Amino acid sequence: MDFYKWSLNDPLTISSLGIPQPLKLKKVYPDIIFIPIVAFDIFRNRIGYGGGFYDRYLEKISQIKKCTTIGLAFSHQKVNKINVKNFDRKLDLILTEKLM
Repeated sequence: MDFYKWSLNDPLTISSLGIPQPLKLKKVYPDIIFIPIVAFDIFRNRIGYGGGFYDRYLEKISQIKKCTTIGLAFSHQKVNKINVKNFDRKLDLILTEKLM
């Protein structure tokens, strides 16, 4: 997973999966990244969608710069405890629709 600079006036190309994507001209490293969540706990651990894409990207970017990680979830996705593996990355903040 990588991020590339793009704006509304920049052209897009169609990927092999039929998804519009920016031309890979200038790779950027975000200061903040929003991360989808399937489940989370009070320790800011998360379960994602199973591909490990965000965990690998967060490991890669941590070698380059500090990136604030914000998980997006609904409050009903909170569980008591997530069993973490050594490659799992704790988030800086988790936002839900409720103040928790």
